[in-house]
Amino acid sequence: MSQSLAPAVAAGGAPLPRSRRLLRAVAVGACLPYLALKTAWVAGSHVGVPAGSVLLDHPTETAVANVLTILMDGAVIVLALLLTRPWGRGVPAWLLAAPMWVATGLLAPIMAGYPLQLLVRAFGGQSPAGTAAGADEPFLHAWVFAVVYTGFIVQGLALGSLFVLYARDRWGRLWRGRMWDLSAGTTGTAQRVVAVAAAVLALFPLALRALWACGGTAGLSAGVVAGRGSDFHVLESLYVVFLLAAVGGGLLLAFRRTPALPVRVPLVLAGVGSGAVACWGGWMAAAALLSPGDPADRPTGLMLLAYAGQMIVGLLVATVGARFLVARSVLGARSAGAVKSPVT
Repeated sequence: MSQSLAPAVAAGGAPLPRSRRLLRAVAVGACLPYLALKTAWVAGSHVGVPAGSVLLDHPTETAVANVLTILMDGAVIVLALLLTRPWGRGVPAWLLAAPMWVATGLLAPIMAGYPLQLLVRAFGGQSPAGTAAGADEPFLHAWVFAVVYTGFIVQGLALGSLFVLYARDRWGRLWRGRMWDLSAGTTGTAQRVVAVAAAVLALFPLALRALWACGGTAGLSAGVVAGRGSDFHVLESLYVVFLLAAVGGGLLLAFRRTPALPVRVPLVLAGVGSGAVACWGGWMAAAALLSPGDPADRPTGLMLLAYAGQMIVGLLVATVGARFLVARSVLGARSAGAVKSPVT
């Protein structure tokens, strides 16, 4: 009870800075519109949903998806509290890193993609606003996308800032310095093999995403081809960027061929890139397999292979990054004569 009533503290027992309290409030507040909207839909409301929306054709599947996304967005609130409350300092590293990696992976493409889509539209880009990709029926009212995606962007900025501050206090030693400062023990043959395997496997989804971004239709379902617009091409281009970032970050960490490069650069590339391609690849594959939908809108075999391929690439690169951090933590603890567990 005393812990729950204690004031929030930062590292070293100091009161939590006002800036972090503000970031926490912003992160939590940004979740509320989305949670309210989803809760209303679960309760039976059709606010923001047009009469002809395909969402109304499958109420059970839609309700399950809404409950799942409510839990996912609720996890953002839990993370915001964890990053700013005293008890968050003692959470095992993996228990924090895993959900933050997922949150980063899901939010990063939205944070980059939605503003780019609006910018492209402003300069004449064509997009079936308010419709599902490949569907002629209305999906959601345009204001829903504005409210939801704006909330996601604010969540990402606030939660990301809190995590950077938290990680700097707790694990800042792991990404200080440049690549030439790294000991040989931070990478090994296994990491190099995994990084190369990720680079090779990435060629297939990378080629398909690049083809689709440039207007090609090979491997796309009829529904997707019919519903393409500028939004589609922006997202496909972003997936190419995130795949390149993931593979590039993994290779830089594994081979260390750029000695003057700050360590944090490949870590950010590998972390954000791997999360984006793995989480969205898995999400799109799951949605494609579980959603009944119109046969014309269902993904083709090549689309599913692209989703699965990028998911595997992301997981492999994440493994390289995690192993790098653990190895550096162990070496640092040994050199300092520490006896505590690595990456605590």
